[in-house]
Parts: sequence; structure tokens; C-alpha cells
Amino acid sequence: MSGAKKRLKKKVYERELLRLQAELVKLQEWVRVEKARVVVVFEGRDAAGKGSTIKRVTQYLNPRLARIVALPAPTERERTEWYFQRYIEHLPAGGEIALFDRSWYNRAGVERVMDFCTNQEYTRFLHQSPIFERLLVEDGVLLRKYWFSVSDSEQENRFRRRLEDPMRQWKLSPMDLESITRWEDYSRAKDEMFVHTDIPEAPWYVVESEDKRSARINMIAHLLSTIPYYEVQRPPLGLPPRPPSKGYERTPRDMQTQVPDHAAELAR
Repeated sequence: MSGAKKRLKKKVYERELLRLQAELVKLQEWVRVEKARVVVVFEGRDAAGKGSTIKRVTQYLNPRLARIVALPAPTERERTEWYFQRYIEHLPAGGEIALFDRSWYNRAGVERVMDFCTNQEYTRFLHQSPIFERLLVEDGVLLRKYWFSVSDSEQENRFRRRLEDPMRQWKLSPMDLESITRWEDYSRAKDEMFVHTDIPEAPWYVVESEDKRSARINMIAHLLSTIPYYEVQRPPLGLPPRPPSKGYERTPRDMQTQVPDHAAELAR
């Protein structure tokens, strides 16, 4: 069928998103009980929708069990370490989920395109990354890798909206904007990365992200479909009866420093 894909209606999107988020809560409880270890890698173009998808994934999850890993540029010391070393520190223990908002694949993308690594370092990464991931999977880690794909025109539109929105300008950096002029370089780097790292033990799953609503729904639904979780039966909870007072009296408010009632000013 020709023509542009119809955008998912907001009410349909919100209803299905809530259903999927409820399933994510069940998944989290299964991970906790079974002491499973889940790693989800989010990669893709700048402004492809990775961050907003991660936000929806974690919205109702326990932050102690589901952690977002978004590492800054490596320190001088970290630059002298084995490349994967600083990522290993953030891998989950039993009962945890680690969501990597960009990952070790920085080396195959931005570092490669912007010449932040040498050819030798890049070649070594392409060789070692499949080995590293096979070791994770062999040890029982549930590793899922998602690539968010967006067109050059849509990426530019999203950049423009961010430039005009003071609440979201922090999402843009000079390097992000330079990616517009290096679109083909990033495309070639991505293609080469897939050739070497799209392995049976840890395949890449491509998320079409031209429509962010559909991308979020598709990614979450797929993640849930790849993990054999079940609903854990939790013991019933109930509020205990409040015990009788033992004479406690609250400290008078005028003896404490109160936050000014800004809301009251707005209500007038």
C-alpha cells in the first residue's frame, strides 16, 4: 500500500501504552523474584526518540530495580582502561534491569565519525563487541539491542523544534547539530556496525521512529514478547488499624520554617 503511514491516534496510543506499562511492572516483579538480569541497549540517531521511549518504559518501575545508564564522556583515567570496563560497572545484578541510554556502541558511532578514536581502537571494538556480548548472554544476561531509525528530514524537524523550545534546548549540543552535515558518515558507520555486531546471540532490532508514539508502543511490545516472564502472585496487603493516641501533640507550625505558600497566591 502506498502513502504515508497513518499516525497512531492519541487515545489509542495512551490506552495501549498504559496496558504495556502494566505489563512492564509485571516483568519487573518477575525479574526481582527470579533474580534475572536484563540489559536493554538504546541506540540510534540524535533526536530519534530514545530518551522519550526510556522515559515511558521506566515511568511506573521501581528506580532501585530499573536503572537508566547514561554515561558522560570518559575521564582521563577511563580513557586508559579497557574500553568496556566502565560499562561493566553498570551491568545489573540479579533482580535488576539496566537501560543503556547509549552504550558501548558510542565507539562505533560518534567516536568513529568524529575521529574520537583511532582506526585501531575502532577495529578492535568491532572484533571485541560480539565476544563481550556473547559472554554476557552465555552468563545468563537477557540482552536486547534496539536501534531507533529516523529520516534525515524528520531529524532536522525535531532539531528545529528543540531550538525553538527553551524547555528542550538543553537536549541539543553543537555535536548534535553537526550530525546533520555528517548524515551519510553516520549511515555508513551504522551499516558497518550492524555487519559486525548483529549476531544471533544478540541481534539488533530496528525501531522505525518517524512517529514517536508508534515507536514507543512497538519497542515496548517487542521487549515484552522476547522475555518469558509471568505474573508473580503477590501476597495480599491491607492497612493495619491505627493504634490509639498516646498523647503526642504536633509541634506548632510557627516554631518551624515553612515553605512559602506560592500555590495560595495563584489560587486568589
